[in-house]
Amino acid sequence: MKAFLTLAILFASATAHAQAALKLPEASPAATVTQTIGLTEVTVVYHRPAVAGRPVWGQLVPYGEPWRAGANENTTVTFSTDVKIGGKPLRAGTYGLHMIPTAKDWTIAFSTMTAAWGSFSYDQKEDALRATVTPRPSATSEERLLYRFDEPTDNKATLVLAWEKLAVPVVIEVETPKIVMASIRRQLRGPAGFADAGYTQAANYWLRNGGPLDEALKLADRSIQMRPTYANMMVRAAILEKQGNAKGATEQRAKAQSLATEADLNQAGYRLVADKKLDEAIKLFQSIADRFPESWNAQDSLGEALVTKGDKAGAITAYTKAASLVKDPAQKKRIDATLARLKAP
Repeated sequence: MKAFLTLAILFASATAHAQAALKLPEASPAATVTQTIGLTEVTVVYHRPAVAGRPVWGQLVPYGEPWRAGANENTTVTFSTDVKIGGKPLRAGTYGLHMIPTAKDWTIAFSTMTAAWGSFSYDQKEDALRATVTPRPSATSEERLLYRFDEPTDNKATLVLAWEKLAVPVVIEVETPKIVMASIRRQLRGPAGFADAGYTQAANYWLRNGGPLDEALKLADRSIQMRPTYANMMVRAAILEKQGNAKGATEQRAKAQSLATEADLNQAGYRLVADKKLDEAIKLFQSIADRFPESWNAQDSLGEALVTKGDKAGAITAYTKAASLVKDPAQKKRIDATLARLKAP
């Protein structure tokens, strides 16, 4: 009995000791970095070892051997949608990220095993994808390993591992229009499908991003059936024009004009400016000023377009009219300052 009690006390003591383990700062702290590319979220979860005066490449990180691309557990990267790495397709999901460095090119491996400790159990057979990249000297020295995203756009971003004086770029490409269109189709089956605005936005996205024009026209028609507006009728006109139906587009624009508010027309004018169609924009802004003669904003927008065109005299005339019509003190001050700059020798 005495021996049993002694063993029980020792076991209880050992259990209490294990439970009393303290949480202390890690030598290689955990980190997470996320970047959205279009609608696609890319997240890297990793640990950040320090150089700590050690020679890194070829020694601390040996050449020719799989490396966890961080410290502790293998680094993971999650893609919320399908992507392309080095031009090769990779399905949405979470992957263990391993790298095989050499003095020249590196192999980047995306493993279906995500819970490994380091790369000690790494098996090439579990790779979903391998890509080859070329590291480059880094402009700055990173004491702790860092992941970042460079030059993100709607369709692409470069995931960069930076450590010591080396940067390892991995280009991630996304077919964003395809993903957005699939997302829109799903959204229109929910609450967004009960309002005309959603169909207008969808048709416009198809139009501007290479979507099927027949489907875009159906989306615009659905929006118009629900509630005809200047916006959806103008999108329909643009689709008809892109299909080569110039006559139909002209007729559709004429119908749209009867529904247009000043704000509608003003937005259309600025879209023309953004598309570098200045002559069309100026013509539209002039028509807005004629239709809404008491609007300071119409004259202000016309003046801005004329400045962009380089017509200083015309801009001065428009801004002078705007200054005479505006009531808001802050806008009056801005317009007066613009006039002063234009009139300055």
